[in-house]
Amino acid sequence: MKLDRLSTAYAERHGDQCALQTFSLRQKIWYILLIAGLALFSFFSLEYALLFVTSWIALLYVVVVLFKLAAVFLSLRHKSREYSPVDELPIYTILVPLYREPNIAKTIIKQIGLLDYPPDKLDVKLLLESDDDETNAVVAGLDLPAYMEVIHPPEDGPRTKPKACNYGLERAKGEFVVIYDAEDRPEPDQLRKAVAMFAAMPEEVVCLQARLNFFNKDQNWLTKFFTVEYTLWFDLYLPGLQQLRSPIPLGGTSNHFRTAVLREIGGWDPFNVTEDCDLGIRLYVARRQTRMLDSTTWEEANSRFWNWIRQRSRWVKGYLQTYLVHMRHPIRFLRTMGAWGGLGFLFAVGGHSLLLVLNLVVWTVLAVYLCLLGLDVLVDLKPLWEVMTGDRWMARRSWKLLHAFGEESLGHSILSLVIFSFSALLFFSNFVFVGLGFVAVLRRKFKGLFLSALLFPLYWVLVSLGALKGAVQLITNPHYWEKTDHGLAEEPPSN
Repeated sequence: MKLDRLSTAYAERHGDQCALQTFSLRQKIWYILLIAGLALFSFFSLEYALLFVTSWIALLYVVVVLFKLAAVFLSLRHKSREYSPVDELPIYTILVPLYREPNIAKTIIKQIGLLDYPPDKLDVKLLLESDDDETNAVVAGLDLPAYMEVIHPPEDGPRTKPKACNYGLERAKGEFVVIYDAEDRPEPDQLRKAVAMFAAMPEEVVCLQARLNFFNKDQNWLTKFFTVEYTLWFDLYLPGLQQLRSPIPLGGTSNHFRTAVLREIGGWDPFNVTEDCDLGIRLYVARRQTRMLDSTTWEEANSRFWNWIRQRSRWVKGYLQTYLVHMRHPIRFLRTMGAWGGLGFLFAVGGHSLLLVLNLVVWTVLAVYLCLLGLDVLVDLKPLWEVMTGDRWMARRSWKLLHAFGEESLGHSILSLVIFSFSALLFFSNFVFVGLGFVAVLRRKFKGLFLSALLFPLYWVLVSLGALKGAVQLITNPHYWEKTDHGLAEEPPSN
């Protein structure tokens, strides 16, 4: 692949801390040895190999779930603060990447015009690909205001949103810069709120992440589930990460930056398909801080299943890319991040992504067990507890799940206890996160989403499907940017 000028500069500056290469040679050797070691272990003792793998998965679930709960509960205790308006407003650059968006290009231009900010202090960069004839034709037919400029990034190099944003950043005139996607409806006072908050914050705070939510939440069952997830993520989880002083994986839009610092760290990684998550981590590594901005940007929730799957697979693939990039040199990275920041990164990026991939596997195993358990109860007419603990004379379809150390081997006994504890954790944590989903939608006064919050575990199955697709594509096509189609909402924005 022939690289463009800025992508080449980024790759040369950041070296192996760039997603141009997915797996380093050292990582390839390590993962091959790990898989080979587990295979060899299984050959000599399948029972203890299963115990080893199951114990690690169970431990991962425990720490990630506890970490998420801690973040959410801290967020519930946090109160928003208002900041005094700034008299002299600075120039504000808005980057708008547009690719194959002819049906909604006019909409984002209109939304920017609705912002409560002096037009002479706006610097808007419309980032269009040269070969996107339809979107270019729509924009060319508009009477753009003087503060809007069309930029065409070079066709060489990766065809990604972060690459386009780097060319916009290069020509940015503003003291601050923000990204808005084509379907965004930011609240009119968002730029003023960002300027006021930046003015009140120490210089180390260089990024403000606005909250994201959806204007078409009631369109269908998928948009309802998606809204519950987004509300929990941006209203409770990310603010909790702020309270924990943990790295914050940024959302893909409405990130407000101090322009000079963003240039100083090299902008976005043009090879990472979730450049927002990666940038949030790099800011933390650079000893810079991110805060949540008490303002909402309303987006269009994906309303079509396969379109949603493509988007989700790209997100998870990018999270895994980010984890691999920053863990090229684990000891050096953890020293740079500090113990607490390193743990936050492992739980919020690596652990979170891995659980999304593993969920479907774990749930499938548990579903098979429950089916076999049900057959044992119905066919043999035995009490459930007796079937779970089992007697050696009993003809069983399901494996014994809970028992003291008896006739079975020590490894089998411990494995059964681990699986039982793991199953109990999954069962009860579902209730906790369903409850938190209720809290999230109640705080937003989304009363029509209570049923979706109650059925939220069904949505996690879909999330896991997208995650598995992303994990496979990480190996087969790591830099492919799966485009999300917008403009599919069936109702006008109500916010």
